[in-house]
Amino acid sequence: MRLNEIRDNEGATKNRMRVGRGIGSGKGKTGGRGVKGQKARTGVSIKGFEGGQMPLHRRLPKRGFNPPNQRQLNEVNLGRIQTAVDAGKLDASAPVTVETLVAAGVLSKPRDGVKILGSGELSAKLTFQVAGASKSALEAIERAGGSVTVLGGSDEATA
Repeated sequence: MRLNEIRDNEGATKNRMRVGRGIGSGKGKTGGRGVKGQKARTGVSIKGFEGGQMPLHRRLPKRGFNPPNQRQLNEVNLGRIQTAVDAGKLDASAPVTVETLVAAGVLSKPRDGVKILGSGELSAKLTFQVAGASKSALEAIERAGGSVTVLGGSDEATA
């Protein structure tokens, strides 16, 4: 085999459709665009345009408010953390932080922190350093003998 003999496998490439090249090609005259009107022209096909009528997306009222500096928190249930402790992925003696949860595979990425939710059972005595925790999660952690430190000026309670 020589360098000038190298080529793609049979069927690996396909020739592009050449439009507007005569009636015999099957894509002649209008070039696959149909006939007449704005959409037959190049560069115009207006999304949401309703022929001069007020478009649906402008007729409907705006709803809600999206805060510009909103924190994107991970949410983790206590049962998921207990599963990680039982599997040996999370060290019960070390404090539970966003970094330890990511390292244990409980979270995929750190985002702006983590909030602990109270679903599931927690039997391990753990120390949490998190962005927030629900009331039910705080109660369950205290029942198990652990503690929670809320980081970053949150409105959540600390235990």
